[in-house]
Amino acid sequence: MSEVYYLGIMGLWNVVVCFVYGYDKLCAMKGYSRISEFSLIALAFAFGGFGALVGMAIWHHKTRKWKFRILVPIALVWTVFALGYGYGWLYI
Repeated sequence: MSEVYYLGIMGLWNVVVCFVYGYDKLCAMKGYSRISEFSLIALAFAFGGFGALVGMAIWHHKTRKWKFRILVPIALVWTVFALGYGYGWLYI
């Protein structure tokens, strides 16, 4: 039961990260104060790699920046690895 609860929280967190990327895109279009690139990448590495990647794809945000094209997929791999290792799915 706790696995389902944990995965639900992770799913919700990735939805939040996806919307943060969308919010930053909206701020860019309207000329409002922006979220720093460091913060966006940090959200991706804080187990939000899937949400960041989906947010980049949906809103076409930060897709031309090399940092995001390299680091966000690495953050996704990190998230999958950390979840797999934490649940014992990966044995090294």
